[in-house]
Amino acid sequence: MAEAEKDVLSLTDDEDELEEEPLPELHGTLSKWTNYLHGWQDRYIVLKDGTLSYYKSEDETAFGCRGAVSLNRASVTPHQFDECRFDVSVNDSVWYLRGASPEERQQWVDSIEHHKQAESGYGSENNLRRHGSIMSLTSGTSLSTASASSFKRGRGLKEKLAEMETFRDILCRQIDTLQSYFDSCASAVHQGAAQDLPDEIEDDIDLDHNSPDIHSAHVEGLRLRGKDLESILKQHGGHSVDFKGEAFTFKATTAGIVATLSHCIDLMSQREEAWKKRLEREVDRRKKYEEAYKAAATSDKKLHVVGGPDYEEGPHCMITEDEFYDAVDATLDKLEKEEEKQKKKDHAAPPKPDHKIALSPSNPFYSEINEVTGNHLRRLLDDNDDSWQCIADQGDLKVFKRELEENGIVVDPVKAVCTVKKITGHEVCRYFWDFDNRLEWEATLESTQAVEWLSDDTFINNNVIKRVWPASQRDACFWSHIRHITADNDEGPDKWIVVNYSCDHPSCPAGKYVRITMNVAMICHTIIEPPSNGGDITRDNITCKITYTADVNPGGWAPAAVVRSVYKREYPKFLRRFTQYVMEKTADKAILF
Repeated sequence: MAEAEKDVLSLTDDEDELEEEPLPELHGTLSKWTNYLHGWQDRYIVLKDGTLSYYKSEDETAFGCRGAVSLNRASVTPHQFDECRFDVSVNDSVWYLRGASPEERQQWVDSIEHHKQAESGYGSENNLRRHGSIMSLTSGTSLSTASASSFKRGRGLKEKLAEMETFRDILCRQIDTLQSYFDSCASAVHQGAAQDLPDEIEDDIDLDHNSPDIHSAHVEGLRLRGKDLESILKQHGGHSVDFKGEAFTFKATTAGIVATLSHCIDLMSQREEAWKKRLEREVDRRKKYEEAYKAAATSDKKLHVVGGPDYEEGPHCMITEDEFYDAVDATLDKLEKEEEKQKKKDHAAPPKPDHKIALSPSNPFYSEINEVTGNHLRRLLDDNDDSWQCIADQGDLKVFKRELEENGIVVDPVKAVCTVKKITGHEVCRYFWDFDNRLEWEATLESTQAVEWLSDDTFINNNVIKRVWPASQRDACFWSHIRHITADNDEGPDKWIVVNYSCDHPSCPAGKYVRITMNVAMICHTIIEPPSNGGDITRDNITCKITYTADVNPGGWAPAAVVRSVYKREYPKFLRRFTQYVMEKTADKAILF
């Protein structure tokens, strides 16, 4: 019997090993939506044992994950429009993930579904109860060994609860067995007592054992007691309860309950500490987000600020056009208010050449710079096109545009013409081109750096533009070139031109931000009115005529009406703000012709 029971236990252990065979792991780098401030970021994702975890990078796997979700009750949804994206949600928690290709997305979705199906049957209550039914066949020390090997540490609270339910079933069966035995014994004693003779007769039996009547009564009583004993033996399988074995079983079962409860307490303590740390991180994040979202509400209208990449810019954006414009408008207002408080930032930049060098003809950008600059100068002389639409007329400042879209993206060319007194064209172009002064007058920039100096009049620049919610953050890489064009005759004015034209550079790859492409030119010439008294020329005698042209591709989708409204608002503000800055900077300085 013991050998048969041992075989059963051995078979069950083998089945557990097959059931607990680990599932195939899947790991790799995916793009994960973080928040509105940082958008999509590369994260190292690991799928293992029914749990999806992520790390900032593969190098940080040894330091613990930044987040994890159990797939037992998770749902996986491929995105309707983005063929590389899928969402993993558990209650209110949603992870937005993107693969590099539709095939990679499908691989992750299939693997997660496979882990979910395995997780639904892993460590189930039925499996645990099967342990209990097998252990109930044994008693004594063999049971304690079986129970110790059958229940493993390291599972979750639900599995531990199922283990305790199994222990409870074992104890209940022990109690039922003992109670049945004691009930039968009590019944036999009660029936035997009813058949006993009165005390006087028993006394007579002691006095006279030879009395035939008394002797027959005594034999009848023994016969009835024998029937009760036979009933008890039949009910309990022909043998009495093994009290020693049941004692061993009881001790092993109660020890298992205590060990399981201790493990549950450890798990709950660990989870409490983890939740405390997570709460602290969430509080810090909320403070940061609240500060960021203040820019998304106007004084008379609170915008509906929501989460997730479905609310960022794009043709399927769930934000209405009015809310989109209000959010952009509010952020631009905030940036304008911060302009007065903007302080010049220190940026590490390649050193300028020690002496003035013209751009060498052997430079790979030489031909492109000459061609683009020449095109702007010819356009200034020949542009008599009536297709320009005036979108702002402020007397000495006019802004024109042409409506143009490429692949659904607004790329309207813009031209602005204005006249400003007391500054020269050289001064305007110098401050517009000079890298060191850019952050003082351009409040929309988060950072700017000179990537490479090509010559004293040309360098490659990288600008990172501040995030304007709900639009994605953008940057630009371009070469910036300044040039002096002398007049054809003594009476004609000299011209100065600055051209900013998008280019690629290995030190500034695209990818982290939405990349803007541009073709911008600032062309200025100075008009001098000699003083009537023949004295020295002062700033009251000079006027600068500025022509500003911009062909900008924002690099991402946004509502056309919003983009054009922003253009109409921002271009006049930009020229007013910049020329005022130049006037303040040059007021106490010698005129730079």
